[in-house]
Amino acid sequence: MKFIAGTGGVYIAVTILAISSGMQTVWAQSSTGQSASDNSAVLPAINVSTDSIKPTDGYVTKESFSATRTDTPLRDVPQSITVITQDMIRDQSIQSITEAVRYVPGIVPSQGEGHRDAVIIRGSSTTGDFFVDGLRDDVQYYRDLYNIDRVEVLKGSNGMIFGRGGAGGVINRVTKEADWQPVRAATAEFGSYNHKRFTADIGQPINEIAAARLNGVFEHSDSFRDNVDLKRWGINPTVTLLPTDKTKIVLSGEYFYDRRVVDRGIPSFGTMANVVNSGRPADIDRSTFFGNPDDSHARVDAWSFNSLIEHSFNNNIKLRNRTRYADYDKFYQNVYAGGQATAEDATGTVNLSAYNNATRRKNLFTQTDLLFKLNTWGVDHEFMTGVEYGHQVTDNFRNTGLFNNVSKVSFLNPMSFVPVTFEQSVTDADNHGVVEAVGVYAQDQITIIPQLKAVLGIRYDNFDTTVHNNRNGDKVHSNDGLISPRVGLIYKPIEPLSIYGNYSLAYVPRAGDQLSSLSVTNEALKPEKFMNLELGAKWDIRPDLALTAALYQLDRSNVIAADPNDLSRTILVDGQRTRGAEIGLMGRITPHWSVMGGYGYTDAEITKNIAGADKGAAVAQVPKHTVAVWNRYDFTSYLGLGLGVIHRGSIYAAVDNTVLLPSYTRLDAAVFVQPHKNIRIQANVENLANIEYATSAHNNNNIMPGAPRIFRLTAMVNF
Repeated sequence: MKFIAGTGGVYIAVTILAISSGMQTVWAQSSTGQSASDNSAVLPAINVSTDSIKPTDGYVTKESFSATRTDTPLRDVPQSITVITQDMIRDQSIQSITEAVRYVPGIVPSQGEGHRDAVIIRGSSTTGDFFVDGLRDDVQYYRDLYNIDRVEVLKGSNGMIFGRGGAGGVINRVTKEADWQPVRAATAEFGSYNHKRFTADIGQPINEIAAARLNGVFEHSDSFRDNVDLKRWGINPTVTLLPTDKTKIVLSGEYFYDRRVVDRGIPSFGTMANVVNSGRPADIDRSTFFGNPDDSHARVDAWSFNSLIEHSFNNNIKLRNRTRYADYDKFYQNVYAGGQATAEDATGTVNLSAYNNATRRKNLFTQTDLLFKLNTWGVDHEFMTGVEYGHQVTDNFRNTGLFNNVSKVSFLNPMSFVPVTFEQSVTDADNHGVVEAVGVYAQDQITIIPQLKAVLGIRYDNFDTTVHNNRNGDKVHSNDGLISPRVGLIYKPIEPLSIYGNYSLAYVPRAGDQLSSLSVTNEALKPEKFMNLELGAKWDIRPDLALTAALYQLDRSNVIAADPNDLSRTILVDGQRTRGAEIGLMGRITPHWSVMGGYGYTDAEITKNIAGADKGAAVAQVPKHTVAVWNRYDFTSYLGLGLGVIHRGSIYAAVDNTVLLPSYTRLDAAVFVQPHKNIRIQANVENLANIEYATSAHNNNNIMPGAPRIFRLTAMVNF
């Protein structure tokens, strides 16, 4: 999440990107397909023939590895996929997961309680379905995109590929990799909200066998929210080795440091129990902080090591291993609005709540795939089979904040600096958990005839969880054998058009952070189950313009949801169904006009009565209608403009459907100027009309106001 300092004023960011004169300018390639050594026009896009289309071209991605673990054209993947390319990241000045998904149909950001990424994909809220290069990144924190080449959003359940998780979809970050193309890039951003951010991207071939790359970031920013700030930095070295012409080894490590104020927004007003639409966000300045910012803070130290070893044999067989080891040390503490406002004037009060949570986690995930191709009786087969192993050790300790009978604040002066004592309650977690997961899987991509393809896959996971309660000595153990099939059929009446149908199943066993807010029982450990049916079409109107459409139904059981009556807890929801439709458009409408975005319709409801919600209630924080379209138009070789519109329909803050967050429409804009082939200057404006709106929520009384109008100025220098 990006924080913007102060109230009113101007947020300026300056980014400098430099690349040696002999290499391709990344921005020029993304905007026009031209190289930095080409002194002709840079900003205007050019027509690209079918033969010259790259896997990623401008706003269009032609292939995906994540969806099948093979390099498969998107037209041949029976699943809805949106890829946020490097061009989109750069043009929209995207720095976080929340910003990355704002123009993706069918997905909206959630609040994340002010200390973690949280998104809602096809009606399913998740804080755990995040991956790096196809491997699980399983801890709750804010992810930065300084070292990311692209972000892939896969929608619909897909346990066959990802094992546990998959839920309504997954978000996979593809990291920048060392190669034999020299890179010299540096960025600097400054803003009137005291935003300061610097990045560097340095890559160099060492010899014909080895290449190295180093990415780094530093940021120190305030926020439009009172007394909210962050400081973070990260470093990510990578090395690529080619010991033979058939063997590739990629090694990388990362350290990421994050310190920030935990901000859970504002409360509601007017809420009446069991009365739908009775409440709304409290009417107060959007900068107002409720609680104690000095006692609300989060820190994350994350270390990780990643490796890829890939070898191709002479008989069209490939063996590949990916491994990720990560060590996370996280602590967060918050004093926040724990109830609604009693009045919106000087007589009003708001109850406060507080707790803290410490998590130490060590993750090891490794997957080994065997890939080979066969032709049997004129039918082509592309097989992928393998095994995946995961081991997680988590220590979790939680305290409840006690206010010594002074837990109320005035609505008009809601900051409290009264000392808070943090102690364990009888339900607070003090757990040591060990998770071991072993999965075996097989997939066959079959070309029956050139016009008809099938994707068949099945996976078995053994998921073993042991949680030891250090406070009372209790131990809870569960062992689940989970079978996740996938069946997809693709029909191509003409080569640029595919029509597909897909059935997939996924499970999410309980692990890690989920157990910190659930009572640890065998029922709580029962896996969530997701069943997805999808019918869609993908049409490459031109090689650089793609239109997609999908209809789907997603059924979910044993769901975790925020408890509307206890803001520190979660509850189990026995049934949920989501039906929806999505339309997306990405690419170049003309050589000078690029576009991304689309429309999403999502109807998500509770299918069984639960405590706090009736059958038929709308799922929390899921708008029925979302429209988001980003445009970029290049007028000349040195001048381009961007314009985006985001419309989100109204949403309920919690499953009791008493607090409604109104719909809103927001405009964004950008100006791109390139005075020299190695220098780009970029100005971005978010919330151009300076509307007031509520952007997300965690429950009825943790509602995040949207930022006011902000400006960023970005200069990119390549050397």
